[in-house]
Amino acid sequence: MTSKEKPEASSTQEIPPKKREYVKRRKPNFNRQECWRYKRLKESWRKPKGIDSKMRKKVKGWPSSPMAGYRSPKKTRGLHPSGYEEVRVHNLDDLEKIDPETQAIRIAHTVGTRKRIDISTQAREKGIHILNPKGVREFEEVEEELKEEPEGEKEVPTTKPEGAKK
Repeated sequence: MTSKEKPEASSTQEIPPKKREYVKRRKPNFNRQECWRYKRLKESWRKPKGIDSKMRKKVKGWPSSPMAGYRSPKKTRGLHPSGYEEVRVHNLDDLEKIDPETQAIRIAHTVGTRKRIDISTQAREKGIHILNPKGVREFEEVEEELKEEPEGEKEVPTTKPEGAKK
């Protein structure tokens, strides 16, 4: 193996999460130029473009701007913080293409409750991690409570008093 050849990584799990956290920690929060000075300016990043802009000129003492040196490691780029690769799922057929060791699913927001429950149950059987299970869990808990409630204890409607209008 020559010095230019690099060994290929077989999965995303080989990257130590500590290194990713270390790189993320060292990266500053890039704020918009002079957002601290004017209330009308939000902190969201905008590229400084003025001809005399100190941030554009990278003058010492002014906040830093995004550049290639702050980029995250190539193997961890685009991954969910849990370390899995995100895959959006719309139906049950999409689950067949998922690798449970390296990928996690995010159920699309357009999927209805019934299909969402089917997708989540099948994903659990296959051992696939679900990134947005919140709505499904709540619905399943309500369904289980309804099943557990005995049928003999249902409230019987009372009859109307004789003087009431029909």
